[in-house]
Amino acid sequence: SKEYARKKIIGGIKECIEPLSNAIAMKLIENKLVETTNKNVLEEQILKCLEKLSHADDFEIDYQNAPFRHITTQPNVASLYVTAFVIETLINHKVVVDIFGSDEEIYLCINRQVTKFLS
Repeated sequence: SKEYARKKIIGGIKECIEPLSNAIAMKLIENKLVETTNKNVLEEQILKCLEKLSHADDFEIDYQNAPFRHITTQPNVASLYVTAFVIETLINHKVVVDIFGSDEEIYLCINRQVTKFLS
Protein backbone atom coordinates (compact mmCIF):
# COMPACT_ATOMS: atom_id res chain seq x y z
CA SER A 1 0.00 0.00 0.00
CA LYS A 2 0.96 3.64 -0.40
CA GLU A 3 1.11 4.11 3.39
CA TYR A 4 3.44 1.11 3.82
CA ALA A 5 5.77 2.37 1.06
CA ARG A 6 5.89 5.80 2.70
CA LYS A 7 6.79 4.38 6.12
CA LYS A 8 9.39 2.06 4.56
CA ILE A 9 11.11 4.96 2.76
CA ILE A 10 11.13 7.22 5.81
CA GLY A 11 12.32 4.35 8.04
CA GLY A 12 15.06 3.45 5.55
CA ILE A 13 16.53 6.95 5.66
CA LYS A 14 17.86 6.42 9.19
CA GLU A 15 20.03 3.51 8.01
CA CYS A 16 21.83 5.50 5.30
CA ILE A 17 21.38 9.12 6.36
CA GLU A 18 25.04 10.20 6.13
CA PRO A 19 25.96 8.67 2.76
CA LEU A 20 22.57 9.77 1.38
CA SER A 21 22.97 13.40 2.47
CA ASN A 22 26.51 13.39 1.06
CA ALA A 23 25.34 11.96 -2.29
CA ILE A 24 22.45 14.44 -2.58
CA ALA A 25 24.71 17.43 -1.79
CA MET A 26 27.39 16.22 -4.22
CA LYS A 27 24.95 15.65 -7.09
CA LEU A 28 23.20 19.00 -6.58
CA ILE A 29 26.62 20.67 -6.90
CA GLU A 30 27.90 18.43 -9.75
CA ASN A 31 24.72 19.01 -11.77
CA LYS A 32 25.09 22.76 -11.16
CA LEU A 33 21.69 22.96 -9.46
CA VAL A 34 23.12 24.47 -6.26
CA GLU A 35 26.04 26.86 -6.09
CA THR A 36 27.60 26.95 -2.63
CA THR A 37 30.60 28.40 -0.85
CA ASN A 38 30.83 25.36 1.45
CA LYS A 39 29.93 21.80 0.38
CA ASN A 40 30.24 20.45 3.95
CA VAL A 41 27.70 22.91 5.33
CA LEU A 42 25.37 22.12 2.42
CA GLU A 43 25.67 18.41 3.24
CA GLU A 44 25.06 19.17 6.95
CA GLN A 45 21.86 21.07 6.08
CA ILE A 46 20.57 18.18 3.97
CA LEU A 47 21.44 15.76 6.78
CA LYS A 48 19.40 17.90 9.22
CA CYS A 49 16.52 17.94 6.73
CA LEU A 50 16.61 14.12 6.46
CA GLU A 51 16.75 13.82 10.27
CA LYS A 52 13.74 16.11 10.56
CA LEU A 53 11.90 14.01 7.96
CA SER A 54 12.64 10.79 9.84
CA HIS A 55 10.95 12.25 12.96
CA ALA A 56 8.14 14.23 11.30
CA ASP A 57 4.49 13.23 11.47
CA ASP A 58 2.31 12.82 8.38
CA PHE A 59 0.84 16.32 8.68
CA GLU A 60 4.26 18.01 8.79
CA ILE A 61 5.44 16.01 5.78
CA ASP A 62 2.28 16.68 3.75
CA TYR A 63 2.42 20.38 4.64
CA GLN A 64 6.04 20.71 3.46
CA ASN A 65 5.39 18.66 0.30
CA ALA A 66 2.04 20.23 -0.72
CA PRO A 67 3.37 23.05 -2.94
CA PHE A 68 5.47 20.56 -4.95
CA ARG A 69 3.02 17.66 -5.45
CA HIS A 70 2.57 18.64 -9.11
CA ILE A 71 6.20 17.79 -9.94
CA THR A 72 5.46 14.17 -10.81
CA THR A 73 2.49 11.80 -10.75
CA GLN A 74 3.77 9.49 -8.00
CA PRO A 75 6.42 11.44 -6.10
CA ASN A 76 8.75 9.75 -3.65
CA VAL A 77 7.83 11.28 -0.29
CA ALA A 78 11.45 11.66 0.85
CA SER A 79 12.66 13.12 -2.45
CA LEU A 80 9.79 15.60 -2.49
CA TYR A 81 10.47 16.63 1.12
CA VAL A 82 14.15 17.32 0.39
CA THR A 83 13.23 19.13 -2.85
CA ALA A 84 10.85 21.40 -0.92
CA PHE A 85 13.60 22.02 1.64
CA VAL A 86 16.16 22.93 -1.05
CA ILE A 87 13.80 25.28 -2.90
CA GLU A 88 12.12 26.97 0.08
CA THR A 89 14.67 26.91 2.91
CA LEU A 90 18.17 26.15 1.68
CA ILE A 91 18.06 29.01 -0.82
CA ASN A 92 18.16 31.42 2.15
CA HIS A 93 21.20 29.77 3.80
CA LYS A 94 24.38 31.85 3.93
CA VAL A 95 26.53 29.21 2.14
CA VAL A 96 24.12 28.98 -0.80
CA VAL A 97 25.04 31.39 -3.59
CA ASP A 98 22.12 30.41 -5.81
CA ILE A 99 19.84 27.57 -6.87
CA PHE A 100 19.39 26.78 -10.55
CA GLY A 101 17.19 24.51 -12.65
CA SER A 102 13.49 23.81 -12.50
CA ASP A 103 11.71 22.24 -9.53
CA GLU A 104 11.50 19.06 -11.63
CA GLU A 105 15.25 18.98 -12.31
CA ILE A 106 16.03 19.42 -8.62
CA TYR A 107 13.51 16.70 -7.70
CA LEU A 108 14.90 14.25 -10.28
CA CYS A 109 18.48 14.83 -9.11
CA ILE A 110 17.51 14.20 -5.48
CA ASN A 111 15.22 11.29 -6.35
CA ARG A 112 18.00 9.44 -8.23
CA GLN A 113 20.06 9.43 -5.02
CA VAL A 114 17.15 8.51 -2.74
CA THR A 115 16.21 5.64 -5.08
CA LYS A 116 19.83 4.43 -5.24
CA PHE A 117 20.13 4.27 -1.45
CA LEU A 118 16.63 3.06 -0.58
CA SER A 119 15.85 0.44 -3.24
